[in-house]
Amino acid sequence: MTPKKKILILSAVLIVTVLFFVARRWLKSENGTGFQWEAVSRGNLEDIISSTGELRAVTTVNVGSQVSGTIVGLFADFNDEVKKGDLLISLDKSLFQASVLDAEGNRIRARAEFRKAEIELARNRPLFEKGYLSETEFVALETALDTALAAVKSADAALKKARTNLGYADIRSPIDGTIIKRSVDAGQTIAASFQTPELFVIAEDLTQMQIEADVDESDIGQIRMGMPVRFTVQAYPEASFAGSVRQIRLQPETIQNVVNYTVIVDAPNRNRLLLPGMTATVDFMVSEVKDALLVSNRALSFTPPQEMMQTLLRKMRQGKPGTGPPMGRPGTGGFALPAGERTAGEDTGRVFTLDDNGALAIAWFKRGATDGIVTEIKEVLRGSLAEGARVVTGIEKTKTSKSNGKNTLLPRPGGPRPR
Repeated sequence: MTPKKKILILSAVLIVTVLFFVARRWLKSENGTGFQWEAVSRGNLEDIISSTGELRAVTTVNVGSQVSGTIVGLFADFNDEVKKGDLLISLDKSLFQASVLDAEGNRIRARAEFRKAEIELARNRPLFEKGYLSETEFVALETALDTALAAVKSADAALKKARTNLGYADIRSPIDGTIIKRSVDAGQTIAASFQTPELFVIAEDLTQMQIEADVDESDIGQIRMGMPVRFTVQAYPEASFAGSVRQIRLQPETIQNVVNYTVIVDAPNRNRLLLPGMTATVDFMVSEVKDALLVSNRALSFTPPQEMMQTLLRKMRQGKPGTGPPMGRPGTGGFALPAGERTAGEDTGRVFTLDDNGALAIAWFKRGATDGIVTEIKEVLRGSLAEGARVVTGIEKTKTSKSNGKNTLLPRPGGPRPR
């Protein structure tokens, strides 16, 4: 046999094979209607809640100034690592030093006045006791002593305040961390009269971040403490990061008439790839099932036309092979699972299947987790739902040919949903 003949034969076999599988895939029912179907598959399923949030450092401290003055020394910049007590800013101290000297002078004066009043009271006490001094005069001396003592205490407080303000002229880091924001420059004047100015923002530990995610009120009931979380950021679109739920804040926030709750997610950042302010796309892992039988949710919502259901019901009552035995309660059309095969509170699903001959059958199963696209088959209650079984998801539309007026089946892509 020549190579050319071999090629022709192989091509013919290939064409016949393709036509065979296409014909088998787009089956017609007995009344000429075509079904769309998908195969029951086996795989992993994740039930997730998606949200977005902003990455922040777990602890950030705004460094301000309690006194006003001119910056004469700036000792820290963006991204600097600082330790608690490190000098960040030094203000002009001349006015503060003058205030300390003034307060010290006032205290010396007050103490002198106190000693004078004390001596006067001690000198006049014997005269008062012998009756040479009236009670009114003696009380005035005691009052002068108490007044002098109060002046001493006020002077001590004023000196302490002046010395404290002098110390505030050196602004130091309150924590160990990284400077992520600097709002001032050398030579700038700080005015702290009305409110504390923000000079620096220090993040305590950038190896441990958190995400503040907004979760819709319809989903917040499924969020639990410690729930695993997967998230991505636009800076690294190919990378996936892991975290866990640490806190569900009770204060709601309404955004565009939708009530949201803030969920705090711990996000380890050992490699420091995550930066404060990044937007994170968050997936809360409500449940995860591995190596499960999966059926398309489209099949769960499919209901055949009334005439098909009546035909199937007659076959079931006649006990024809592949259709299953008769079942159902009055008023259900004969397609409800009998009470003896259901458990109270159990979530069951029903799908219509196709056998190798294209005959319509029905199957029931116990539902498991779902991701909105497929549903887990936890247990088959009646019928056949093995891996590879074809479940009906819709009916193919037909159109009338202009050439002969006959109904022709419109081919349409289908088959198992890729996982």
